Order: sequence, then C-alpha cells, then structure tokens
Amino acid sequence: MAKTGTTTTQGLRAAIERSGYYPALVSEAVESAVGTEPMSSYLVHQETTFDANEVRRHVTVLVLTATRFIVSHTDEQAADDTSPVPYATTSTESVRLDRISSVVLSRVVANPETYTPGTLPREVVLTIGWGAVQRIDLEPAGCSDPDCEADHGYTGSSTADDLSLRVSEAGDGPETVAQALLFARALSDATIAQSA
Repeated sequence: MAKTGTTTTQGLRAAIERSGYYPALVSEAVESAVGTEPMSSYLVHQETTFDANEVRRHVTVLVLTATRFIVSHTDEQAADDTSPVPYATTSTESVRLDRISSVVLSRVVANPETYTPGTLPREVVLTIGWGAVQRIDLEPAGCSDPDCEADHGYTGSSTADDLSLRVSEAGDGPETVAQALLFARALSDATIAQSA
C-alpha cells in the first residue's frame, strides 16, 4: 500500500495504519524524525517477501518536508541467536534536500507501441541517491583481439543507490503506482527548488 499527498500527521498516521504493519512502532519512528516540520508529501509502502521457509514483511515510509527527505524502514525478524522472540528493527534517516543528487524514476509499460500519454505504467522503480551508498559494478576488461592473453584489468561503473523502491500494479494496485508517481514528482520538484 502506498499513499502520498499534501498531508497532516493524522493523514500519515492513517496511511501507516492502513498498511497494517506495526502502526504504533512505525508512526512513532516517523513522527519523531519529522518533528514539528510540516509535511508536503509522503509515501507508505508495505511489502511482503518470502525468504526460504519464512514470510517477512517490511514497510518503507518516505516523507517530504520543505527542507528534508526522510526515510523510515521497518523490518520484522524471526527469533534468532540475538533474541528468543520475534522482533522488529526500525531505522530513520533525515536528508537535507540539497544533498539529494539524483531522483531516478524507471517506468515499465505494456504494449509501448500503443502507449497513450497519461496511462499508468505497469510498475515503477523509484531510486534516490544522496551519496550515502555507492554501488560499484565491475567486470573484466578486454580488447578486440581474440588471441590476446594480456590482463586488461577491470572496467565498471559507480552508481549512487541509497534507496530503491519498486511498486507494481500487480502487487500493489494501480492506485499505489499512481501515488508513487506523485511522490516522485513532488521530490523532483523539491530538489529543483533547492538548487535554484
């Protein structure tokens, strides 16, 4: 489930409750990070994953204010060596808008030859970078000589990849895809305003 829009604390809390994922815990963490600053947009995304014989849920809450982008992520864990009972881990990060270096929105559309502007994508992936995490993809370098046995080292690329969130029509519903698009637009607009 995702929700976005100009909001109040009560609207955000209601969206977190609709996700059904430890709403008291998630709300407290997010509200603590936001503080007294008014929110301009938010996105709540609850996802269930299957890990071997376990079902795990996690929720990501993104909040946009006039000066900050706030990320909250909560994961549930089964009992393990560190805890005899199941537990949840919640983390929040507050990033100044002027630190956001990239907002990438990837869209997947069905039947692109008949695409009509305004049609919702089948899925979207929102990737946001602010320099906290860099991913490096390397592969062996080579040359065009098929008989060459020289070591040409490696070639690759470095990508800022602090947060990547996938929302699909099949898994989350068309409303959620539309809401993710609205949040991505609000975040992009906010970063433009910060750089002006």
